[in-house]
Amino acid sequence: MTPLRFVLLFTLLFTQVLKAEVTCPAIFGDHMVLQRDRPVKIWGTALAGECVVVHFGEQEHSTQAGDDGAWSVMLSPLKASFTPRSLWIFGSNTLQFSDVLVGEVWLCSGQSNMEKQIGPRAGQKPTDNWEQELAASGCPTLRLFQMPRRGKLKPSELGLCWVPSSPENLKATAFSAAAWHFGRELSRVLGVPIGLIHSSYGGTRIEAWTPHEAFERAPSLAAFFKAPAGSKVDRVETCSLYDTMIAPLAPYTLRGFLWYQGESNCMNTDTWIYTDKMKALIEGWRTVWQLPEAPFYYVYLAPWQYSKRESKQPLTTLAMPMLWEAQVKALAIPYTGLVPSSDISPDVGDIHPTNKRDVGLRLARLALSRDYRIDQGLVEAPRFEGMHCEKETVRIDFIHAEGGLKTRDGKAPSEFSIAGADQVFYPAMAVIKGSSVELSSPAVKEPVAVRHGFHETSFPNLVNQGGLPALPFRTDSWPVAVERSAEENKAPVTETKPGTPQ
Repeated sequence: MTPLRFVLLFTLLFTQVLKAEVTCPAIFGDHMVLQRDRPVKIWGTALAGECVVVHFGEQEHSTQAGDDGAWSVMLSPLKASFTPRSLWIFGSNTLQFSDVLVGEVWLCSGQSNMEKQIGPRAGQKPTDNWEQELAASGCPTLRLFQMPRRGKLKPSELGLCWVPSSPENLKATAFSAAAWHFGRELSRVLGVPIGLIHSSYGGTRIEAWTPHEAFERAPSLAAFFKAPAGSKVDRVETCSLYDTMIAPLAPYTLRGFLWYQGESNCMNTDTWIYTDKMKALIEGWRTVWQLPEAPFYYVYLAPWQYSKRESKQPLTTLAMPMLWEAQVKALAIPYTGLVPSSDISPDVGDIHPTNKRDVGLRLARLALSRDYRIDQGLVEAPRFEGMHCEKETVRIDFIHAEGGLKTRDGKAPSEFSIAGADQVFYPAMAVIKGSSVELSSPAVKEPVAVRHGFHETSFPNLVNQGGLPALPFRTDSWPVAVERSAEENKAPVTETKPGTPQ
């Protein structure tokens, strides 16, 4: 045999050996947490037709790789366990993932407010009390998996691996502060191992996080479905972040999803259509994970001065309230829930609220109440339920107001306004009546519409007995301008809020 032929044969055999390697996606690794009480999928690739055996605890399952090399097995539901064990995978080679625990797993995603870590971040204020929180972050049974931007690690980053929660690992991964507080509270209350998968990217729109097939479900999103995945539609590269930062994680078995996003869509004048986009993303993720009833909890965006932002699309002070309205409408999607953040951001000039602790705790209490059936008191914000006009007054009824409403400062409820048929809103005098608020104004003899906190920097004082703020709303469906006209854009933006006495 000539030397050249020998080299070619050796290369061919070596390539076949490489192809025969049994592999798993990066989401599998040392220190991972497997989801309890559900069948757990283990999957990967091997040589076509190769026999693959998976062993964990007392379970052993075997399968054969398909023609495309893909293989998968399902572990029977597991009980929560703090006992470190190894997950073994046998084929032409052997994989061992050690220090594996069993507990609760959640995927946390969104843009910069979910991405914001405990401590300093370039161009942002650090999170509140970050030095104390970081110092106290040691929790070996709270495990973290950081997905890097677009799925590609930089040399200085720690990611694509599971690590126990510690000050060093939180700093090295720049792990989400809101997600970490959520996981730490679940760990404290449930007393089981917790696994958090974090995959966020600042300044991104929801369309980039959505599976391409999911756009087909909504006629309003037809343009996104007709365009090839990854192409730009309305200045956003659709599906690109789903492909690089979500799809590689699926279908790793988990309990549910957390979502903190929407600022970029507001800046691009999304209003009611954002509800359709949320529905596409939620149903798309649930389909990929084959978990049609997986909980999906998201954060109601905090007030910010969107109208003062320099942009090709100058916004009015009503652009943010219209996106809030879309977020509330998304609650019609089954197994969803939202938590408010309007009261945790006193600085309306900072789009990144520094209090991520309360965001995480509110998400945790919502999950503890709904998914784990542990009483947490009132976990949802008061929300508009109905309106009753009575001569010169109007009564607004709220849900999630058991025990009656109150104000955080002991003063009369603020930022209510009412209008007659002329569609002109005037500040209203407000009186709490149990779980309702009674409104009136000498300027409106026959009120037909109410707005509450309907302004981008809204900070109303109405709360429920759990201290959660009432969500802004409007009862009318009158046209609302979210973009400033050329004439309006020449004038300075005023901070006058309807419902605030002048």
